Amino acid sequence: MTRRPLLHEYWPVLAESLPYLPLGDGPTPVRLLDGLGLRSPVWLKDESGYGRGGWGGNKVRKLEWLLPQAGRRGARTILSVGGLGTNWGLAAALYAREQGLDVALALVDHPVDAHVRAQLRRLRASGAVLYFPRTKGRLVLSLPWLVARHTHGLRLPYVLPAGGSSPLGTLGYVECALELADQVAGGLLPEPGWIVTPVGSGGTAAGLALGLRLAGLRTRVRGIVVNDTLRLDSAKLVGLAGRSRQLICARGADLPRTVLGPADVVSEYGWLGAGYAHPTEAGARALHRAATEAGLELESTYTAKALAALVDLDAAGSLGREPVVFLNTFGPR
Repeated sequence: MTRRPLLHEYWPVLAESLPYLPLGDGPTPVRLLDGLGLRSPVWLKDESGYGRGGWGGNKVRKLEWLLPQAGRRGARTILSVGGLGTNWGLAAALYAREQGLDVALALVDHPVDAHVRAQLRRLRASGAVLYFPRTKGRLVLSLPWLVARHTHGLRLPYVLPAGGSSPLGTLGYVECALELADQVAGGLLPEPGWIVTPVGSGGTAAGLALGLRLAGLRTRVRGIVVNDTLRLDSAKLVGLAGRSRQLICARGADLPRTVLGPADVVSEYGWLGAGYAHPTEAGARALHRAATEAGLELESTYTAKALAALVDLDAAGSLGREPVVFLNTFGPR
């Protein structure tokens, strides 16, 4: 039986106007992270197992809304961008291929480690057409040529931003927040004061913030910024959440009134280090602690930095004494 998304259950009109393609099995599990010795009770919502294909994690939830739209547009190719070790690009390539769509990716340089080298091998094996403009400036200049190169007749490519963080892709984490609210209502975890997540392109944090309010939770989002190539401050994330809300309303849903402000999705920059994909000592310590003390596999670009921030914020008392949820977005296969 095909799983129906909560957005369709709560607002049935969206079943026709916002098509959905199930690519994973939810709800993703929650468990207490009691091995880290923190002051705040910390719960894990583990997205790593989400996705039935060759990659998992948070990008798959975005593709559940984006791939049907590509089909509606009649596109033959998805064109997107990312870094050399892009999780988003790999997920897009693997899941789009299953739907008969081609993927072209323009990748910019960043530090290369063992994970990135392995990811590049996966990308080359995925069937995606890869371009290497090297810098963000060259990527921007090359986009018109890339669009023309992947236009077939009158069929333009479906162009998506880094991370799939468009207003439509952001619905993946509106859905996740509704799922978390159901888990709270079911007694699987207490209502958290904060949910901590890495912020690489903004869609996950923005979708969570909107979904939490639609679900009636008071939980706020602490977004740990790990990317210095995009604007990802609180105002930007609130704006993206607002555009997703407008999209849902434009497709016919009568939503409860929600007012999001910078206090609802707080961007934290103190754990970025030298830049996107540059490892940090704090991240390395968090990665090791997660593996040895909590049985949790992280990586250095996103999730280790986010956990390092959670540990430091907890030590500083910035999270209060309320329960906190750490969202693990990494989905290796």
